[in-house]
Amino acid sequence: MEKIALSRFYKLKGPYTLVIRRETVPIQHSRPTMVVKVYGSAFASPKRVLACLIEKEIEFETVPVDLLKGEHKAPEFLKLQPFGTVPVTQDGDYVLYESRAIMRYYSEKYKSQGTDLLGKTIEERGQVENWLEVEAHNFNPPVYNLTVQVLFSSKLGFPRDEKLIKESEEKLGRVLDIYEERLSKSKYLAGDFFSLADLSHLPFTQYLVGQIGKEYMISSRKHVNAWWNDISSRASWQKVLQLYPAPV
Repeated sequence: MEKIALSRFYKLKGPYTLVIRRETVPIQHSRPTMVVKVYGSAFASPKRVLACLIEKEIEFETVPVDLLKGEHKAPEFLKLQPFGTVPVTQDGDYVLYESRAIMRYYSEKYKSQGTDLLGKTIEERGQVENWLEVEAHNFNPPVYNLTVQVLFSSKLGFPRDEKLIKESEEKLGRVLDIYEERLSKSKYLAGDFFSLADLSHLPFTQYLVGQIGKEYMISSRKHVNAWWNDISSRASWQKVLQLYPAPV
């Protein structure tokens, strides 16, 4: 079990620069009374949660769960997550196990701490929620299919479905065309502020431009490319990539 604590923050001309050490250290301002446990840190959806917790300056520790070895189906894990998926967070006796619900919870609970990921007005919050739903129901299904088919099919013991890969790429392309139009009008999806709506795209888009080998789907769209370069260079995401390499 690995403990991560946010240590020092240096105010520069831009956003905060995070310095993170592999130890638990005292932190001076408001903090959770217990360290949050995050299960399954190597995989994509838990990385949403990790990036969110770092943005919110919340201490956490990670518990490895190897999906490729079936550890998510073990009886002890199923007591925490009866559907047998990751992530799971455990905060004392309080357990959550859907990545976007977890992000919403901690962003709201510690709204005054770290990066405001929900917006400052009810209208901004509405846009954050709107684009989180777009990500969950329009962006994620095709990019998830690409990830499973291209990267994990052989490891999970089934053949690649080339028809599904082609259909998923076409669907994702249509979604990204809509993103291109949206991002021609605002810097980020919910407006001119970074939010959960952007953060939620990080793990699977990282696969798309990296191991899947379809970086052109991002780079060929001017505004989507600028958005991706911005959000993927955030200190929180770079730290997640550094500490928790992908399993493939």
